Amino acid sequence: MRFLIRRLVSFAVALLGLSVVIFAALRILPGDVAVVMAGLNSPPGRVAQLRAEMGLNRPLPQQYIDWMAGLLTGDYGKSMLTGQSVTSMVVERASITFPLIIFGLLIASAVGLGLGVAASLATGNGVRTFFRVFGIVGGSIPALWGGLLLVLLFARGVGLIGLFPSQGFPQEGWGSPGAAFASLVLPALTVGLIDGASLMRYTRSALADVMHNGCMIEAMACGYTRAQALIHVGLRVIVPQLVSVAGLMFANMVTGVMVIENLFALPGVGSGLIADLGDRDLIAVQSELFMLAAFFLLVGLFVDVLHRVLDPRLRRSSEGRM
Repeated sequence: MRFLIRRLVSFAVALLGLSVVIFAALRILPGDVAVVMAGLNSPPGRVAQLRAEMGLNRPLPQQYIDWMAGLLTGDYGKSMLTGQSVTSMVVERASITFPLIIFGLLIASAVGLGLGVAASLATGNGVRTFFRVFGIVGGSIPALWGGLLLVLLFARGVGLIGLFPSQGFPQEGWGSPGAAFASLVLPALTVGLIDGASLMRYTRSALADVMHNGCMIEAMACGYTRAQALIHVGLRVIVPQLVSVAGLMFANMVTGVMVIENLFALPGVGSGLIADLGDRDLIAVQSELFMLAAFFLLVGLFVDVLHRVLDPRLRRSSEGRM
């Protein structure tokens, strides 16, 4: 309980600090949303009127306090340009981004764990070299280049094998699940294969470290083959480490899919945030960034607690210190 309380306090302090950084950083950027809305050739009086209507003429501390008061009550504000609720905008965009991230994470886990175990069991030099090259090259490919390569291979109309759409998302959204799922296949493969190659290297390295562990030797002494001991015992030993890696990978995919969403013209959180930032929609951008920051911290908190639950050594060491 003490551990959880400390983590929750750290979570709240980090959120407060990030809110200050986000608010201050957006005010430093050049440009004015009132000028954008009024037009470049509009008279100064019109610009001043818009600034007053949107509350941009108030002192910055007052704007920050009002924004934080809204966050505490669940009011994330409204877009300065469209008047739409920021919460509804984020929910609509997240219905595309988070299925893409989860789909990509599943692909990365299947590729990373499967090839990581296969690489650990490989005995031939040629096979080992193949896995080593795949891990290095696959993890080094830029997401933009990897996505373009998949488009040239599997996109309808331009690819060698036209299987999946390369642009856009169905207007009816998940009301048409087949079309929605098909539009996410190439983007998910892009992030999944790249992150899967990195996860494969980590899995192979972690399994190599536990091969000479006492539990592995004991398992093989009880009749397990090397492959059986690696799969049934070795993977269980490294699960806490894999959970930490998967949590970080999930959080990093939120920023990684920004490039992918723009490449495949998906109206998700990343592309929407870039558009709002370009339009200087301060209320929308600062609330969206705050939500993303809170999500990052929440994933870190969840992984930290789960890691502690899965690894009893951490609990015992903490109890020993108390």
